[in-house]
Amino acid sequence: MKTCLIGLKIEKLAEIVTSLGEKPFRAKQLYEGIMLGKELEEMTNLPKSFISALSENYTAQGVKIVKKLTSKDGTQKYLFALNDGNVIESVVMEYKYGKTICVSTQVGCRMNCAFCASGLDGLVRNLTAGEILSEVIVANRDNGGNKDKRAITNIVLMGSGEPFDNYDNVAEFLRLVNLKDSLNVSLRNVSLSTCGLTEGVDKLIEDGLFVTLTFSLHAADDETRNKIMPVNKSHDIADIIAAAKRYFNASGRRVIFEYSMIAGVNDDLKAADKLAELVRGFPSHVNLIALNYVKERGLKGTDRSKVKAFCDRLTEKGVSATIRRTMGEDVDGACGQLRRKYLG
Repeated sequence: MKTCLIGLKIEKLAEIVTSLGEKPFRAKQLYEGIMLGKELEEMTNLPKSFISALSENYTAQGVKIVKKLTSKDGTQKYLFALNDGNVIESVVMEYKYGKTICVSTQVGCRMNCAFCASGLDGLVRNLTAGEILSEVIVANRDNGGNKDKRAITNIVLMGSGEPFDNYDNVAEFLRLVNLKDSLNVSLRNVSLSTCGLTEGVDKLIEDGLFVTLTFSLHAADDETRNKIMPVNKSHDIADIIAAAKRYFNASGRRVIFEYSMIAGVNDDLKAADKLAELVRGFPSHVNLIALNYVKERGLKGTDRSKVKAFCDRLTEKGVSATIRRTMGEDVDGACGQLRRKYLG
């Protein structure tokens, strides 16, 4: 399998360039082409002989577009092929402030939450920092952007995979995407969603990587959460709330709690009251999501009127809460619907 060059610093590229008999300045040209989302054969400013030699062992990008589906609401779902033949999915959503990409951090997932498609295949492997970055750069180019005038303004690590189960690569991705000569994306424009691996929260604090941190809570008591999220047996709600408070104290940034509403499971007003008790007392926000249907899981989302009543109850209790608008559901690109696909 060929090695992708994206994710390598200019210094490492220079080593590769000089090993092939080219001058070191070619490394900067190569790096610039990579950041524009180009593959090697598209870098016409580089000698053909050099590109030919590079292509024997390397590719520029970590992903290639296999298929692109566009929802009736404009949401774009990308099927990306990795260099080893695995396929991942990313979603680009357009808002008033710009376009947000939801990227995957793993092929599959081992968290196996009861409502999510990503864990149906189990964990196949982690993505490298370069592969995650390539998702952003290739989609940015496909939407008409470059590194100086980005089409993609915001990034959400909420596709398939648990980011903190792949911490080292995710942390390196955050550093790479933030570089001035990369896409120069402020970490304030990056959100990371975890199902509750709280050791990752403490690593973020230690590394000073202060993104918008989102916890996939989805229940207000341990008994309910144990049934729908196996991770709760090792990282319970008290553990998550304590980690959220540590993160706020270290970063000064409010945390987000995601709450997918499942009919008959976690959607009555008693659950709303319990949730309010959990999240009051420090800056936080609750995103309510009417569960998106995954046929293999069989769980149904809460009726919209009941979601509104739940939201109103939280607001009455002094909790900042909103109902998230569902986007891309008709192309299986909504929250919880991303999974590994195979080329047939």
